Amino acid sequence: MSLMSVSHGSKDIRRAFDAAAADFTALGRYLWDPIGAATVAAVGPRPGDRVLDACCGAGASAIPAARMVGRSGSVDAVDVSGPMVDELRRRASDLPRLGAHCADVMAWDGDGYDVVISALGIFFLPDMTAGTERLVGMARPGGRVGFTIWRGEAMVAAGKYLGRAVAEVTNTEPPGEREPHLIDRINQAEPFGAWLTGRGLSDVDVVTHELRLPMTPEVAWLVIVGSGYRGALTELEPDTVAAVRERYLSLLAEDEISELDAGTLIGVGTAMEGAAR
Repeated sequence: MSLMSVSHGSKDIRRAFDAAAADFTALGRYLWDPIGAATVAAVGPRPGDRVLDACCGAGASAIPAARMVGRSGSVDAVDVSGPMVDELRRRASDLPRLGAHCADVMAWDGDGYDVVISALGIFFLPDMTAGTERLVGMARPGGRVGFTIWRGEAMVAAGKYLGRAVAEVTNTEPPGEREPHLIDRINQAEPFGAWLTGRGLSDVDVVTHELRLPMTPEVAWLVIVGSGYRGALTELEPDTVAAVRERYLSLLAEDEISELDAGTLIGVGTAMEGAAR
């Protein structure tokens, strides 16, 4: 089980993240916020820039971007999850130049941005290649574009242990391997950089952001309920969810899993003239 397998369809993605909104923020200080801050630092918005944050969630990258562009700049933060956008509005109440929008970014009517970013969002697009090219096309020629994805097997262990716990508690078969996806071919620095170059970016640089989460009981369960993994729990009764939690934590303890790899790749490049729109 992976973050993608529990959120395969667009409706499943929205339902999972709608349910996870409050816990998403709680997990943020361990996971989303460091990744969002690293993404923004790598792209480097300047005061006065117009920024688009695609698949913005609760604002892990939108908020630091808004602080960097200041009152002379602006950030359009777009996500399909209403509860996530509501959480972002609550967190960004002191940032009047940050506009939080509940919308499908693939239907977003905007271009000419100085900066386009998406932290851990492009692999949820219905067509990752075409969707990424559309996002690149929303940047002005010469604009900066940055996309963050999971590196290698990052976060996978949590999904595997959750899948085992759900299967044992519900007396069902463990989930099978998900279908191969483009992300499996580009989740290392070199192929990711080459792929981004093919999407209309020049001078692409890919940096690795190392992050390991301490798998205390609190953090280990937040990884599930504060992420797309929550989709695996949406059809379960509360008593069953509680039993899954206990079994999941016990499985981690039995195998002495004390840390979780949460490393990412941040690919940054420059939008070229004539990029797809």
